[in-house]
Amino acid sequence: MIRIEVVSSQAPGTKFSAPRDSVRIGRAASNDLVLTDAVVSSEHATIALAGGRYVLTDLRSTNGTAILRRGDRLRLEAHAAAALEPGDMVELGQGASAVRLAVTTSTEDEAPRMLAVRHIDDIGPVATSVEQDESRVRALYLAQKHVSAAGDLAEVVDAIADAVLELIPKATHACIVLRDDDDPSGADASAYVPIVTRARGQVPAGPIPITRSVFRKVVTERAAVVAADAQQAVGTSESLLGTAIRSTLAVPLWSKDEILGVLQLDNRETTVIFSAQDLELVAAVAHNASLAVANARLVKRLRAAEDRLKKENSFLKGREQERRTGGRDKQPIIGSSAPMKALIAQLDKVVDTRVTVLIEGETGVGKELIAAAVHYRSRRRDKLFVSQNCAAMPENLLESELFGHKKGSFTGAHEDKKGLFEIADGGTLFLDEVTEMALSLQSKLLRALQEGEIRPVGATQEKKVDVRIVAATNRNLEKEVAEGRFREDLYYRLKVFPLRVPPLRERRDDVPLLAQYFLARFSTEIGKPAAGFSQQAMELLESYQWPGNVRELQNEVQRLVIQIDTGGFVTPDLLSPRVRQIEGVVDRVRPAKGTLKEMMDHLERWLLIEALREHGNNKTTTARTLGITREGLHKKLRSLGL
Repeated sequence: MIRIEVVSSQAPGTKFSAPRDSVRIGRAASNDLVLTDAVVSSEHATIALAGGRYVLTDLRSTNGTAILRRGDRLRLEAHAAAALEPGDMVELGQGASAVRLAVTTSTEDEAPRMLAVRHIDDIGPVATSVEQDESRVRALYLAQKHVSAAGDLAEVVDAIADAVLELIPKATHACIVLRDDDDPSGADASAYVPIVTRARGQVPAGPIPITRSVFRKVVTERAAVVAADAQQAVGTSESLLGTAIRSTLAVPLWSKDEILGVLQLDNRETTVIFSAQDLELVAAVAHNASLAVANARLVKRLRAAEDRLKKENSFLKGREQERRTGGRDKQPIIGSSAPMKALIAQLDKVVDTRVTVLIEGETGVGKELIAAAVHYRSRRRDKLFVSQNCAAMPENLLESELFGHKKGSFTGAHEDKKGLFEIADGGTLFLDEVTEMALSLQSKLLRALQEGEIRPVGATQEKKVDVRIVAATNRNLEKEVAEGRFREDLYYRLKVFPLRVPPLRERRDDVPLLAQYFLARFSTEIGKPAAGFSQQAMELLESYQWPGNVRELQNEVQRLVIQIDTGGFVTPDLLSPRVRQIEGVVDRVRPAKGTLKEMMDHLERWLLIEALREHGNNKTTTARTLGITREGLHKKLRSLGL
């Protein structure tokens, strides 16, 4: 409560009181206390409750603000603040024309003397006296129906305020305050925020202040209260006196042990007393309204959580797709050689079918990249792409990882767990190194492929799943089947549409493209710009066999980026020794300048010598390796003088 008396000004003796926590003082009509004196600025100062004390704040006034305290004058700098003490006087402006205000503040109401109190545990069905009044029962039914039909939280509180004003004709004002979700305890009174106010037949000028004395009673004692003829019943409670409330009724809104808010009804026009029957009716509405508020808040939180999860899921899926494929709008598979063009053509034929795809290729060729392309180019792209390396887990753990398990099905199974088949439902499951799967587990995989059903470990019922399987192996499946290490029926089920990823040595034209791609990527990641590859370094990269395929090339380029100087070129001396070995071979093979026949003879001579050395000078084996007859080999040796 703030009371202000104008001691000296153009209108001395003016009194102002407000049951509120802040008052704005100035010459403009928008202020709470308007003073027309010339020394007063348009927006001069505020008095507001902060931290349990009222604080005077200067609003960059032209003529200044001061506090007169026990004979001292404490001047405030522009936009400065100071706490008020009992007996302080506020001075606006300076000199003989300064305006002086006597300020009295109160942060506490006197303990109320309530006429009716009902604990929320006792709130339930309406009293018999209400049930016998058909008009009130119908009004109560319509109020409950109106509240129940509301949707979101804003609609719910509006419906509650409208319903209780319709139900209780004596009430002139209704106010609903709700606890802030950030303070679930509700211990801090400031955590309760006015949400909606209603004044019968008019639009309220601002928030209707909740009566603190009544509010504390409702929250601390978890009870519905009635203060009949409030000015006398509650004594000198300043918030009641300031608002001229003749009678007030307040009911908590609650959920289990939590107070969600307070619904307050006031009569401020005539001396009308709210009755116990009015309390029964409002309490009955509050019982249903509490559930509506709790549900609306729960729905609000669930929708916010759903939106957040959708955004997170979209972000994570996008980041995973970017990591695996380079993004929707980029070419995910780098390569323009004939073998890669043929592979991509085959891939595009199968992406939107349901058939199982088997990807074959050596280690490091990029089988998972092709598997990801099968998924992200298909209509399943909006679902999950899940991968599992079958060689990375023992049999018992792999079964649980793929099919899930029930709580208690084995030691360590402390809770139910979904398997990758269930997680990837609607999407794609990539099984890398599928030949490493145990025979007993292969039979379960076969059933999942044939029936579209899985059974978690320890479960008694199957679950239907819609998962597309893409498998990969670096072994010869036919050989694995022949030697009894892989089920023949599973082999035929997997190898519906095989895709062979060529090794890097079969697509040397792609080496420059891949090398430049990895150079740009690692330069960005490491933060070290690179100028590119020297011609000789690139020739050595193209000449190398790359037994580790694309993965080996990637690792080689990453090491090169670490070694080079910022902005420098990759030169042959920076290459790994195994890659530079080809450099000596090229120097030895390179013929001396001469005619075409002389240079060709030089190359042929070197090749024959190397072939004979590899086979211990055995001409029969050498001829067979070179694809010529023994007589043809002798003829070439004689012609070259060997």
